[in-house]
Amino acid sequence: MNQDYIKPDNWSIIEEGFDKDLVESSESLFSIGNGAMGQRANFEETYTGDTFQGSYIAGVYYPDKTKVGWWKNGYPEYFAKVLNAPNWIGINVFVNGEALDLNTCKNLEDYRRELNMKEGWYQRSFVASLQNDNVIKVTATRFLSLDLDELGAIDYQVELLNGNAEIAFQPYLDSGITNADANWEENFWEILEVKSESEQGFIVSKTLKTEYHVCTFMQSEINLNGEKVNTEFSEEILESKIFFNYKISAEKGDVVSLQKYAGYVTDMNHDRENLIQPTKNVLASALKLGFTGLLQQQKEDWAKIWEMADISITGDVKAQQGIRFNIFQLNQTYSGKDERLNIGPKGFTGEKYGGSTYWDTEAYCIPFYMATKDQQVARNLLSYRYNHLDKAIENAEKLGFSNGAALYPMVTMNGEESHNEWEITFEEIHRNGAMVFAIYNYVRYTGDFDYIPEKGLEVMIAIARFWQQRATFSNDKNKFMILGVTGPNEYENNVNNNWYTNFLAKWCIEYCLDTIKKVKDGHAEDHDRVMGLTGLTDAEMMKWKEVSDNMYFPYSEHLEIFLQQDGFLDKELIPVENLDKKHRPINQKWSWDRILRSCYIKQADVLQGFYLFEDQFDEKELARHFDFYEPLTVHESSLSPCVHSIQAAKLGRMNQAYDFYVRTARLDLDDYNNEVKEGCHITSMAGTWMSIVEGFGGMRIVNDQLSFVPRIPDEWDAYSFKVNFRNQVLKVEVNKEKSTFKLEGTEPINILVSGKSIEVHPNNLVEV
Repeated sequence: MNQDYIKPDNWSIIEEGFDKDLVESSESLFSIGNGAMGQRANFEETYTGDTFQGSYIAGVYYPDKTKVGWWKNGYPEYFAKVLNAPNWIGINVFVNGEALDLNTCKNLEDYRRELNMKEGWYQRSFVASLQNDNVIKVTATRFLSLDLDELGAIDYQVELLNGNAEIAFQPYLDSGITNADANWEENFWEILEVKSESEQGFIVSKTLKTEYHVCTFMQSEINLNGEKVNTEFSEEILESKIFFNYKISAEKGDVVSLQKYAGYVTDMNHDRENLIQPTKNVLASALKLGFTGLLQQQKEDWAKIWEMADISITGDVKAQQGIRFNIFQLNQTYSGKDERLNIGPKGFTGEKYGGSTYWDTEAYCIPFYMATKDQQVARNLLSYRYNHLDKAIENAEKLGFSNGAALYPMVTMNGEESHNEWEITFEEIHRNGAMVFAIYNYVRYTGDFDYIPEKGLEVMIAIARFWQQRATFSNDKNKFMILGVTGPNEYENNVNNNWYTNFLAKWCIEYCLDTIKKVKDGHAEDHDRVMGLTGLTDAEMMKWKEVSDNMYFPYSEHLEIFLQQDGFLDKELIPVENLDKKHRPINQKWSWDRILRSCYIKQADVLQGFYLFEDQFDEKELARHFDFYEPLTVHESSLSPCVHSIQAAKLGRMNQAYDFYVRTARLDLDDYNNEVKEGCHITSMAGTWMSIVEGFGGMRIVNDQLSFVPRIPDEWDAYSFKVNFRNQVLKVEVNKEKSTFKLEGTEPINILVSGKSIEVHPNNLVEV
């Protein structure tokens, strides 16, 4: 554990005391978002210390030209990057002419940050003694509106604690912004217009290459001791910035505050030729409600989210804080309203991974959104991939595949591959299987089979074609093999017969063949349409079947386990517990060559397969594989501990399950990987939810029914969660003595609890 400065609290993330070395970490942890935009917790006022500025708009990206040492055929031309957007939070503050700057003020006391997750707002407060001996108390509160999702609001209060002084506020917009991680130090924005009108400021700019048009806007109001006042006003308009100046004379004890309403309007939702008018409409709505009204709406909107999504834990504040932080960030990142959007591994908290979409969404995030939202939200995530099918086919064609075979990108914004490390771009092809598993998982959970004839089957056919073409027949073994791949464990590159990849390929083909029959029987018109569209023939399906029936899997007879890949047992198998701690994390301490030759696993491929397809293996097989692979796993992927937690719980190893849960729940809060300043691990946060609901709660779908095998860690007194299953909400509560189930719905449902069938009636409590 690398840090321990976040105060334990059930509903808030709290920092007390100012430490310059923690500013960038806190900027990540206290980030806010509303699904349409988000921002790091940068200071509003001037700060001359180290800071990582970041404000981001969902779906707005730039194709940063690929930078590699040696170009290879098939490389993508660019790496998609979420753009650091124009900065609208800025408010320079002056007291008798001296700028407030926490890096240079004479003394700083009572410094506190709070991210209130229950109500969806962020606040910072402190008492600062400036170099000119003025002492002020500052309380700055801000949030991004869930209801008006193009709008953010700031209430910046300055209380004068000694003498009289002139307080000056300088709210501004700054469009002269660059990304911290630009490959070629290019500017990504072209400024089209900077203008002011009736104390409203606008900067209209567009992204280079992708040509997204954005209007960044602001308007402010000044209050003295809670009453709106008119003050001296002036403005300054520069090439890429606009400043408004407000000055007011204050006496000791006075509280002067500025309410700033600002945000982004984009041509993703409005006419690009006239972005200023919808901006004025947003500001009119904001001013009508005022800061207090907007904040009240925010609290009500978050209350609705928590009503469904909350997981309550009693007896363990750090565990409670961890899960709520994860659920909060997932809801800040993706609202489910827009099927053009998806979930980046860092969300709106940083620029690493480019803000793009990975296979994390399909493998980890969809279960969370299915169970805590309306099923349309998960359907939108599937539709995102369906809408990119043509691009996935193009991606495969670039690598030599034909006949409509599709390879979904490892990293994307618009369906094109935009990742440029060959061992991942070309070889981490298991991502294709996650696309099909997500469809299977969605239908299994929601019962919405109609998605498959409408959209899903086309995706499944294109992926089955890819697997059939990617397999190689070995005359020596009389089996089909998949050569030259990288599995989820990225500490093994260019291996042959990665078990997880081979198993996924076989399963995808078999599931597709089985589904084609079901569509033919139940949706004949759709079947004929899809067959005509894809040109699929019986002869081609026979080729698929030949591959799936004869897929090779590396296996050790004497250990009775599937091997991660060919030759894995040739490695020197030294358990992680015997590895000197000074060598950890190995991805920061070892050469890549040494990592590749070692037995150490970033995340266990085989156990990932046992998690997805656990119904195909018995508990003894799981125990054997867990006992072999877990001791070799360093968990240097944020996606790793949650799967191990779920499997440890299934095996009844609750101490281990709890330890893995805490690691995934507090991965960022405690900064296990010593990298939180780059942003939070958003997609793995869905794995935290899975650790409780699927791990401790034991939730599965068995024969079209919800099934639970509830367990509880020793450290907890009780926990509870809700799931929306086929439009009926079931609340599950577990304590040391019993489990209770309550249905919020209209029709009774049958569930399984530890294998026993139970009928739950609406609003009746069932105890087990």
